[in-house]
Amino acid sequence: MLLLQQLTTHSTGTYPLFTDLNLNFLIRLGIDLAAVLILVRGIYYRTYRRADLFLTFFSFNFIIFLISFLLNKVEMSMGAAFGLFAVFSMLRYRTESISLKDMTYLFLVIALGLISAISKGGGVEQLLFNGVILTVTFLLESPMLMKKESAQLVYYERIELIPPQQRDELLSDLRIRTGLNVHRVEVNEIDLLKDAARLTVYYYQ
Repeated sequence: MLLLQQLTTHSTGTYPLFTDLNLNFLIRLGIDLAAVLILVRGIYYRTYRRADLFLTFFSFNFIIFLISFLLNKVEMSMGAAFGLFAVFSMLRYRTESISLKDMTYLFLVIALGLISAISKGGGVEQLLFNGVILTVTFLLESPMLMKKESAQLVYYERIELIPPQQRDELLSDLRIRTGLNVHRVEVNEIDLLKDAARLTVYYYQ
């Protein structure tokens, strides 16, 4: 209600909230967009080579930034800020499923927008927090800390190699057939009627 009153009440013919859209707003927005660009283009795309979610990531970040910046002009408790963050972070698409890694990046772009809008320490604090998020994300996605492991679902017909005592032969056969450096495998389901099994193979990129 207070936000609505400030938006609809003006004393000198201008709206009070929008008189504050000055250099501070532009600096915050510029730092935020630069951080998202590094995250999405420099880390996400470099790792997964996907560009179909660029619009989603940038749109979520931009909307979160604007809403949080406007709400920050009125009194808002920390609980309300975290509540706003939780609402947007729990959003799901009804028409298309989104992977856990994509949801993680969506969570990160929302966090960047929220931090950039409500941080009280100015540009230096904003750069520090954004830099920490980007650095940690880069390290976790790079092979510097650990080897990057990927998983692939495979339907396999040689069920005679499924028993644990045949595991080495199974791994060797999977490496030859898939061309991947398979180092471990999980048996998800065995269909004895079709003489086939559903496996999850894990390999290093």
